[in-house]
Amino acid sequence: MSRLEKIEKELLKAREKAAEWQAKVRDLEKQKQEEENVMIVQAVRSLKLTPAELLSFLDNPNVSTPGQLVPKPGTRKEDSEHEE
Repeated sequence: MSRLEKIEKELLKAREKAAEWQAKVRDLEKQKQEEENVMIVQAVRSLKLTPAELLSFLDNPNVSTPGQLVPKPGTRKEDSEHEE
């Protein structure tokens, strides 16, 4: 087997491994996205909002929901520190 044939064989193996790793990366990205979606759904469900309240919240997230405090605009901690 010539040196060129050995290099071509090694290159073919490397390409196959690269394809396997790319498939693994795609699978892990899909799993990550699914887990993030589950976390989002759990967080939304923990708010215990009615569908109408959820829609209202999504339309205007600066308005507080029952049982939650949302800081008023311009009252962030950083804002008050700069004023001193």
